[in-house]
Amino acid sequence: MLHCATMEREDDRFEPLYQDSRSTWRVMAYRVFAATVSGCICWIWFYRVSHIPEVGGNRTGLVRLVWFGMLGAELWFGMYWCLTQSLRWNPVRRQTFKDRLSRRYENDLPALDVFVCTADPEIEPPLMVVNTVLSVTALDYPLEKLAVYLSDDGYSELTFYALAEAADFAKHWVPFCKKFKVEPRSPAAYFSRKKTSDYRCDSEDAEVEKLYREMADRIETAEKLKRVPEDMQSKYKAGFSQWSLDATRRDHGTVLQILIDGRREVKGEDMEGNELPTLVYMSREKRPQYPHHFKAGAMNALIRVSSKITGGKIILNLDCDMYANSSQSAREALCVLLDERQGREIAFVQFPQCFGNITSNDLYGNRWQVGIDVEFPGLDGNGGPLYIGTGCFHRRDVICGRRYGDEESESVWQTGNHKKMGEISEEEIKNLASCTYDENSQWGKEMGLKYGCPVEDVITGLAIQCRGWKSVYLNPEKKAFVGVAPTTLSQTLVQHQRWSDGDFQILLSEYCPLLYGHRKIGLALQLGYCSYCLWAPTSIPTLYYSLVPSLCLLKGIPLFPEVSSLWFLPFGYVILATSAYSLAEYLWCGGTLHGWWNEQRMWLYKRTSSYVFGFIDTIRKLLRVSEPAFVVTSKVADVEQAERYNKETMEFGVESPMFTLLAVIGLVNLFCFVGSVKRVVVADDFQTMWLQALLTGILLVLNWPLYEGLFLRKDKGKVPTSETVKSVVLASLVCTCFAFL
Repeated sequence: MLHCATMEREDDRFEPLYQDSRSTWRVMAYRVFAATVSGCICWIWFYRVSHIPEVGGNRTGLVRLVWFGMLGAELWFGMYWCLTQSLRWNPVRRQTFKDRLSRRYENDLPALDVFVCTADPEIEPPLMVVNTVLSVTALDYPLEKLAVYLSDDGYSELTFYALAEAADFAKHWVPFCKKFKVEPRSPAAYFSRKKTSDYRCDSEDAEVEKLYREMADRIETAEKLKRVPEDMQSKYKAGFSQWSLDATRRDHGTVLQILIDGRREVKGEDMEGNELPTLVYMSREKRPQYPHHFKAGAMNALIRVSSKITGGKIILNLDCDMYANSSQSAREALCVLLDERQGREIAFVQFPQCFGNITSNDLYGNRWQVGIDVEFPGLDGNGGPLYIGTGCFHRRDVICGRRYGDEESESVWQTGNHKKMGEISEEEIKNLASCTYDENSQWGKEMGLKYGCPVEDVITGLAIQCRGWKSVYLNPEKKAFVGVAPTTLSQTLVQHQRWSDGDFQILLSEYCPLLYGHRKIGLALQLGYCSYCLWAPTSIPTLYYSLVPSLCLLKGIPLFPEVSSLWFLPFGYVILATSAYSLAEYLWCGGTLHGWWNEQRMWLYKRTSSYVFGFIDTIRKLLRVSEPAFVVTSKVADVEQAERYNKETMEFGVESPMFTLLAVIGLVNLFCFVGSVKRVVVADDFQTMWLQALLTGILLVLNWPLYEGLFLRKDKGKVPTSETVKSVVLASLVCTCFAFL
């Protein structure tokens, strides 16, 4: 028996901790489909070049100008479509074997440091933040090897107070989760499942829920009163004494408090006498005269500070709204990072960004289902997914600059010096979070997250891959992390403006994937990066296609071949085939027909507003007309907004340049369609104008929620009256001016 057990363990050493799977037949079928679409795209280009209008009279110049504009837009769309095929050319799925990990490494699991970042207590409520912290504090992981760090860039006493409350509540929550294998391990998410069939309920459960509700009430009361209870100020005097009365959010010293750490005098134990994970609060120093580099600066400060406290070899970073939905996420990631055959070449493991508040038909297209189930597996097959800034497990030494092939270094930032932990004071560690520490150093360049870009995560992941490392994408059946998606149109568009702006900056910088990645990463992965970096410039041809065909319909200028012509076939095939495939892909990913239609609308809205402004912002920054900025998306909605969101009623409600642009485009389409109805129904014009009328009609249907917001709705979520008047005037001027050209 002993011999058999030994043989089994020996055999287990040769079994991989994860495996890949690929669907060859599906990929081959898609490649055939893509080849037919590519052929028709070339046919369309040839039509544009070979059928340049020969029009007499005063309209010749205008018609040709419009025609060449259509050629330019279609050239861009065609090339961009071919570019995005790299995301679907070689998808790979991963399966992990956590049982094998436990048998081989249970006693040798590496120390894990979890970084949670928050920036504004007004739009990122402290109660939401501590739910994220508590969820990762209770991960299924050796507690003596687990540490959680909260970076508060909002310099908020209320956030620190909430974390102190969470430290006390963790004494009950962590053993409760371990004992009953609670899922998910965010108290708010777990206790909200009372009405579901998988919710357990007994006296112990009720007692823990009562403690949580009491804690939540105290935190929310402190928020309303803007005051921390005196008993907590006394209990955590060392922490609260670090706040200065004359300090502000943008001008203050470092606040650092170790709330729980078994290696120090603040050793924490739960109600059963077991050790609790380390828990640390940090608000790094900020001064107006020094750049703080937004989230990248906070992450780099955390890397340095944590290296002197726990020094975990693995780092997980999370946004403050992304709670741990699965307690097994760390073990899933380590199945990849500790795999003896392939794990040594993996720098980071990226989980998808999932949301728990998406409506049934995904009103604002925030689920990004196709990206999660199709595009990121495609990136994974080409060398690894992008680093998206949350839900990512990093090797500490790699994010600190180690190149693939170099031996593991024992530098001060890459591993903690545990023998001297007790000798290092908090004051000494505070210096590592000072606003001057990065000056004249490699931080933000060769070490840590990159500085100078709104999407510091993407550029950091690219730099890591260009140092020879690969990354892996894991999307287990049970979502690892779940967050809060924007619940208004304005929030969604602002978020995508920042993303498109940052990605476009990467394309125009020294980190352009095609140049920086040349001979460092594969061409397919370079193209995959470019497909996101080109979001912003793709807005220009989309804007053109959304306006000019409709205006030409009003003026009677045909831009497409007649329905009876053979030249109509490539246009018809590309429209029908790509639309049908897009719908099938969305449904295959678990979406609904209505959800797909909502995604098409948001695709249009983002490309004709967010990405337009992202494009303009990038150009302004290149010309040094404006400075970089980082906009935090609000996680708070009032009661009426929440009700409209749950009913899937689109939220406008505020004045915004992006809403003005959307409204003007939508009204131009409406005015042109109404003004051309008579012409289109005439038999002679139907053949030549049908496709233009169809395009304009589709835009009208997509814009129906916008028209409701402009003219029909009376609630607070409608388009403001001033915005409506301004948009009607501008749209009328556009149509009138074009009609007289």
